[in-house]
Amino acid sequence: MKTEHAASRGLARVHRAVMPALFAICAVLAVAGPAGAAPDAASPATASPLPGDSIYQLPVPLTDQTGRSFMLADRRGTPLVISMFYTSCQFTCPMLLEAVRATEMQLSMAQRNHVNVLLVSFDPAHDTVAVLARTAGERKVDDTRWSLARTDPVSVRKLAAVLGIQYRALGNGDFNHTTTLVLVDAQGRIVGRTNEMGGADPKFVKLLRGMTAAL
Repeated sequence: MKTEHAASRGLARVHRAVMPALFAICAVLAVAGPAGAAPDAASPATASPLPGDSIYQLPVPLTDQTGRSFMLADRRGTPLVISMFYTSCQFTCPMLLEAVRATEMQLSMAQRNHVNVLLVSFDPAHDTVAVLARTAGERKVDDTRWSLARTDPVSVRKLAAVLGIQYRALGNGDFNHTTTLVLVDAQGRIVGRTNEMGGADPKFVKLLRGMTAAL
């Protein structure tokens, strides 16, 4: 099933136009880092500079369902399935979670262990750590690889723009949004996406298998 705004094609053209400038700004911020911050020791997976088209150029602070704080770039080093959702969504967001689960079931256990999942809320005002933890428990997600996370409203907008996900808050507290799974490689480059929510998308699964085959 596909969930799209009526004007998605026009928004997609805007997205393609603004992304180069946004990535350039994020690259400067990522290189500069927080004022006064001491440099961290680089691991082999993070020693080289990020590619210019990496989503990890975006300095997004996140907090997951366990209360652990991290940066988006901390997911560097392994393939990542990333999307956006909100916990009070009654229809498409539960389907999104099940689509991720169905996709994982098409992988071997060894392949699955090399893939992380990050779902970031559109609704940080409502989706507190406690709410995310309750949702993770209800959905029986694997806390070792799945992160249901929140960030600040400004970062929500920036992340949605980078991922090509459109959303709009409605007066009743709901959100109108595209429902998309995005696959990024170990360096944060977008390599695939799917809007199929009725189960596992074979093309998306094939991409994941190819990325994990050599790991």
